[in-house]
Order: sequence, then structure tokens, then C-alpha cells
Amino acid sequence: MSWFTQTLSGSVGKKLLMALTGLFLILFLVIHLAGNLQLLFGTDGEAFNIYAHNMANNPLIKVVSYGNFFFILVHVIDGIILTMKNKAARNVRYKVATKDSKSSWASKNMALLGIITLVFLVAHLKGFWYEFKNGTVAEVMYNGMTIPDGYAIVDFAFSNPLIVAFYVICMIFLGFHLSHGFSSAFQSMGLNHKKYTPFISKLGILYSILIPFGFAIIPILMYLNISL
Repeated sequence: MSWFTQTLSGSVGKKLLMALTGLFLILFLVIHLAGNLQLLFGTDGEAFNIYAHNMANNPLIKVVSYGNFFFILVHVIDGIILTMKNKAARNVRYKVATKDSKSSWASKNMALLGIITLVFLVAHLKGFWYEFKNGTVAEVMYNGMTIPDGYAIVDFAFSNPLIVAFYVICMIFLGFHLSHGFSSAFQSMGLNHKKYTPFISKLGILYSILIPFGFAIIPILMYLNISL
């Protein structure tokens, strides 16, 4: 077994892998949100459809997309392994939490939050990505160019208040997951210092609020037929 494999198989290596994949996904969420905000432009879906068409036919974006799926898989598997190891390492279980415990609710329930996020992701991919790739999607024409009307799929889904509520609730859980995961990722990489750790912590809180809010506001405004 090589030193690289030995490092990744250890607890420190797995935490580092969790941090690196997490940071990649954090960056991806920003880019994904920027694209999804095209749904709110008052062009009857034209801005989003053109954006989606360009992304789907960009070779670089295809590579990044497959890489994203891979990193999600690694992040999930690594998280499960770390959770199992942490539980196995607890020889004593305290029925009452100590008063000096500084752990947040999110840090104590990262596994649960991760599972909820994973369930949402599967539902999201099935309802949108899979339908766009393998379903029967109507086509629209812009400036003589015929492209799939992905906006129609999203618009139809977000006309259902139950789906809108599901998305908003899941984004709240995602916010809690990110609130701990953001700063934890930097700490796992050794970037923990009194000079910049407070800034990273505050940036993480801001990120964990703004990104989930951005994703949650999209179905709400589409349901209310409000465009930018």
C-alpha cells in the first residue's frame, strides 16, 4: 500500500478528503446558483434556456459536471465512513451534554443533515436533470435556433406548492450543513489561526445563509409569478 493510500485511509486523510471535496462543492454551489438565477429573468425562460443549452454543449462543463458527481459520491462515502468511525470510537456515551460543550447543533448532526441533503439531491436530479437528459422535453426557438425548453420543466414543478415547500425546507437543512462544513473544511486543512479563523467563521455563516436563501427564493418567486 502506497503512502498516499495509507494517508487517505487514516482518519486525518479522510477528514482532509472530506474538506477538499466539500470546498469543491461549496464553489460549485455558487456557480450553480448563478446559473439558476437566470430562471427569474423576465424573459419567459429564454435566458435560462440559452444558458442551459450553452452549458450542456460545452465540453469543459461536461467534464466539470462528471467531476462534480464524482466528488459528491466521494464526499458522501467519506462522510459515512467518518461517522461510523466516530461512533465506534465512543466508548462512553453521555446521556446529558456537558455545559462546557461548545459544539453547535449542526456539528452534532452533520450525518443527519448530510442524509437530508443527499435525499434532496437525488430528488432534484430525478425531477430536473434526468428529465432534461432523458425525458421528452419540448423545444423552443430563439433567433432561429431550436433548443430544449428546460424552463418549462422547472416552471411546471414550481407551480406545485408541495414541491416549493420541499425545496425551501431542504435549503434550510442545507444551510445548517454548510454553517458547520464551511469552517470545518478550512480547519481540516490546517488553516486554523486566531488571525483569520474568525473571518473564515463569519464568511461561512454568511455563505450558509446567502446560498441556501438564493436557491430557496427561486421556487418561491416562480410560484408567485414574480420575475426580476
